[in-house]
Amino acid sequence: MSIYDPLYAPNCQGEAFAPSYWATTAQLGMPTPPPQKDQTYDVIVIGGGFTGLLSAFYLATQFNKKVCVVEANQVGFGASARNAGFALPSSGRLGVLQMSKKWGEGTAQQVYQEYNNAVTRVHELIESNQIDCDRQSNGYLKIAHSENALAMLKNGFEYSRKVMKDTSLSLISKDELRETYIDMPDSFGAVKTEHGFGLNPLKLLLAYKKLVQQAGVDLFEQSLAQQLSKHGSVYQLKVNETQLTASKIIIAGNAYNSKQTDPVVDNRYLPILSSILVTRPLTQSELQTTGLKTHQVMMDTRTLKYYYRLLPDNRLLFGGRGAVFGKDQDKAKYRMHLIAALNKSFPGLSQTTCEHHWHGYIAAALDDHPHIFCENNIAYAIGYCGSGVAYSAQAAYRLAQMVCDQAVPDLPIYQRPAPKFPFATLSRLGQFGFYNLAILKDQLN
Repeated sequence: MSIYDPLYAPNCQGEAFAPSYWATTAQLGMPTPPPQKDQTYDVIVIGGGFTGLLSAFYLATQFNKKVCVVEANQVGFGASARNAGFALPSSGRLGVLQMSKKWGEGTAQQVYQEYNNAVTRVHELIESNQIDCDRQSNGYLKIAHSENALAMLKNGFEYSRKVMKDTSLSLISKDELRETYIDMPDSFGAVKTEHGFGLNPLKLLLAYKKLVQQAGVDLFEQSLAQQLSKHGSVYQLKVNETQLTASKIIIAGNAYNSKQTDPVVDNRYLPILSSILVTRPLTQSELQTTGLKTHQVMMDTRTLKYYYRLLPDNRLLFGGRGAVFGKDQDKAKYRMHLIAALNKSFPGLSQTTCEHHWHGYIAAALDDHPHIFCENNIAYAIGYCGSGVAYSAQAAYRLAQMVCDQAVPDLPIYQRPAPKFPFATLSRLGQFGFYNLAILKDQLN
């Protein structure tokens, strides 16, 4: 039984890879070897997921830097290969109205554009490099789970159209939703954006790995970053039995960061479990019972959201939050909770087998938005809160700019360090209380 919890564990090396559906569609291959001798670089990147690989890619190809990436396990271990493959124009947990209230309309507009630019950047990476990652058609639907939720969704839609000038949005009525997209219980309408799509995250990640290697970046897998120290103007990183030296460091492990080597980000995020089910391929009659008429990605408006989409082979992917405590993540009752939610959403599939079930950690910041920050030549990116497929690309580019001393937009997501969680080791208790309140709120609204 896996009990790994990055809130308490010193590092993730040696932990089991997720038994995901994605792992059946692509081969990881042999890991690249750890460093064999002491070496010096311009930048060392810790973490071989979307953010780490793309940061190294941009540093090598656009800024002509000598870079290495250090990955404790193998590319494909962490959140980048465990997620649902939703490339969405969002990050963190703040909606557009909340961003405007928190920062003002002008700043909110710029942050909103950064999130949209992230989706464009991923699309361009896929297109320009001819990446085969099972990219599905454009379209992301946020589905109201109640009449009250629909009213709030409409407010955000009208504000986004008027203030954010987002012409990609459309309001979908209850009847249109059921006739054209999905006919399911507890669906009262939706807001759709054309700026979002589904993909196979592992295939995308492995394509990024190939791009990085082609760019001349040294990629070290099964290489635990054990100790980071500063000596004058340079940093020294102990990796296995070798020492790597660089003037700049990027920490890109997100929820899987090591507590041993990354004190800069320790206690600045809460790792939260998210779980996913994937069914066997559905028959045509089963597809009809689901009410699904599209392969576009969907998510509901519950506080503890459910998200779902048809995969290219007509399997249904269905995800939601998992156990609160890491020690409970493999307990059968949490899988059964998710299966019950799937069956409630798609009653016709109550006898359908779920062939895959896995989970992974996302990272939430205390102030509910991501932080891409650089100080004293150490940069980090955390707090995507499950929206890293797209936003990691934009964050990676901004990280590369930061460590190359180039100006980045004057926005809270780039200019402020992530706040620390008070009494961080007790935050699971707060999360437990929040989950119970969220369940009650969703039932009442």
